Amino acid sequence: MRGWILGSLVMLAASAAAAQSGEALLEAKGCLACHGVDQKKMGPALRDAAAKYKGAEAKLIAALRAGKGHPMAVDATEAELNSVLSYLQTGKKPAAPSGKPKPAAAAAPAMPLDNATCMGCHGNEGFSMPGPDNKPRPLHVVKEKFELSVHARRQCVECHQDITAIPHQKTGPIKVGCVDCHQRLWQAMEPGKWQERERLGVVVEQIDRYLKSVHARPRRDDQSRTNATCYNCHDAHYIYPLGSTGRADWRLNIPLVCGKCHEKQREIYTGSVHGNEVLKKGNPAAAVCSDCHTTHDIQSPAQGSTKVAITQNCGNCHIESYRTYTQTYHGQVHRLGYAYTAKCADCHSAHNAQRVSDPASRVHPNNRLATCQQCHKNATAGFLTFAPHATTHDFERYPHVWVAAKFMIALLIGVFLFFWTHTALWFYREYQDRKTGKTRPHVQVDEPSELRGKQYQRFAPLWRLAHLIFAISVMTLVLTGMAVFFAETAWAKFVVGVFGSPKVAALVHRVAAGIMLGIFFIHLVVLAARIGANPARFRIFGPTSLVPNWQDAKDIVAMFQWFLGRRPRPQFERWTYWEKFDYWAVFWGMAIIGGSGFMLAFPEATASFLPGWVFNVATIVHGEEAVLAAVFLFTVHFFNNHFRPDKFPLDTVMFTGAVPLEEFRREHKLEYERLVRTGELKKYLVDAPSRPFSIGSRILGFALLGIGLTLLVLVLAGFIGRT
Repeated sequence: MRGWILGSLVMLAASAAAAQSGEALLEAKGCLACHGVDQKKMGPALRDAAAKYKGAEAKLIAALRAGKGHPMAVDATEAELNSVLSYLQTGKKPAAPSGKPKPAAAAAPAMPLDNATCMGCHGNEGFSMPGPDNKPRPLHVVKEKFELSVHARRQCVECHQDITAIPHQKTGPIKVGCVDCHQRLWQAMEPGKWQERERLGVVVEQIDRYLKSVHARPRRDDQSRTNATCYNCHDAHYIYPLGSTGRADWRLNIPLVCGKCHEKQREIYTGSVHGNEVLKKGNPAAAVCSDCHTTHDIQSPAQGSTKVAITQNCGNCHIESYRTYTQTYHGQVHRLGYAYTAKCADCHSAHNAQRVSDPASRVHPNNRLATCQQCHKNATAGFLTFAPHATTHDFERYPHVWVAAKFMIALLIGVFLFFWTHTALWFYREYQDRKTGKTRPHVQVDEPSELRGKQYQRFAPLWRLAHLIFAISVMTLVLTGMAVFFAETAWAKFVVGVFGSPKVAALVHRVAAGIMLGIFFIHLVVLAARIGANPARFRIFGPTSLVPNWQDAKDIVAMFQWFLGRRPRPQFERWTYWEKFDYWAVFWGMAIIGGSGFMLAFPEATASFLPGWVFNVATIVHGEEAVLAAVFLFTVHFFNNHFRPDKFPLDTVMFTGAVPLEEFRREHKLEYERLVRTGELKKYLVDAPSRPFSIGSRILGFALLGIGLTLLVLVLAGFIGRT
């Protein structure tokens, strides 16, 4: 009660030197705005309060003048204070003091509602008023703390705009518009001063994100009716600058602030490794709620996009773990923006994450299988040795992964070093020969009349159809597979979006793989049938055999000598050494890419008889070998058959099945001479394809070349971007 007496008498601070009646002073100084003389208003009735101190007036007046027990020191004479107390205690005016009386002061203007005035009440520890529920509502603001905040230079009434007088008038629910205030300040700012108030721009941007968040619902336009508004998370009086001590203390308190609404989550978090570090050890580097859920654009964690964002946020602290996670199929799907594969929280728990060595951890060896079985219902003990965070740089911890990675790197370097050198030299030699006129014409003027207009059929219709289906299936595999392998690229996200989701892309990928494998096995069956039908004619190293022999090694040496201009171009039988390489590369690809792909597609079956680290190796081998195959096909294979000067821009033999006789004689002279010598050449002669068929073949060929080159650009962009 003593505080309320002091609050009433503070209005005497600017009184005139001359004495007035106590009644006039109370009216002039606005004391009656908060107190009634005989009735309680904002504070107690003044006459009741003054009666309490009857007999102790001198002590009270001294305290008031010193500012003890009241927010502000009273700037009034003893006579003026005596006049007020006398009026309140007796209702009579005491005798005028000796000396010439001074004229009565004019009525003071309304008191300005500046921060000092507000702190007169709100600066008192324990200051409170009944709230809407009639329970005491704390209204104390610590002056020293407020003066360190970013709002210290603002006036209280800039935020509390419904406060226009003392006592405060009841105008309905109190609304403090943080959103409106900041947006209004930003809009009113002069363009040339934007740089000076850059931080305000950041706050406005955060507001825009907040208004799209789950916290701003259900009434974004009414911040008194939301799930959470600004001052539910931020104490508006104590918002501290970045880097300040107060800011650091506020960060450590975030779990408790969020826990006011999310009590269950707070309780679980308190017992986690993160909660222990933050709440018990005061570690500011440990994760708090906003590190995972973001600060302002918070969305429901049930949404897939939110799960993806939270997983990315885990990577802000666990950088290496996140990097290795994104190299697994789980992480690749996550990088594409989909949340149906395992994420950090699925394995480590969302709010109750523990160290791996903790028996309570969901990824502790004793609990890991049960964790895997959340998604892989039939997971076996083989899953336990799968390393979701394996790195290719740590031989001691992950020897199988290290060996697989180094082997694939050596394979890629070796293949491309040889064949790209081969390609570059070949282009140089043919280009030089064409410039000097050494290339023979494609029309032979001295050939027998019965051979004129004829072409040599290299490939029968079924083989051409098999090649076409095989090529389309391979291109489909490259598109769908590389979109996952290079999931971090924009083009991969676009491609998967066209398919609808990684699940659809995976289904298309597996169908294409089935078609490719089907063509491969049909080829083997036909080959075996042919050999079995006439085993006497089969020669493993015969002139029509695709099995490499010593002559191929000699041809390679001779070819490089021709590249360097040291000898004429070597002559070839039915199959050249680079065609044999293309053929046998398919066997290697079926074994490596197909085998590893099968293991990844059926993890439960694989882990039933193989250890889990096989998945780590299979992921590396499958992806790197696919890159090797794609880049080889769309560079070396395309050059050998279409882009070298003698073939450019397109060789249609795999679409028409036939080549001009002169071209056949030039490209495969040894086979041509053998067929002429044995009289078998006429068996393979056919008429030139019709014009419509030739045009259709060229259209199809250019379309496939265009698709292949596009895929090459995408793969190289992904590979370069990753390195």
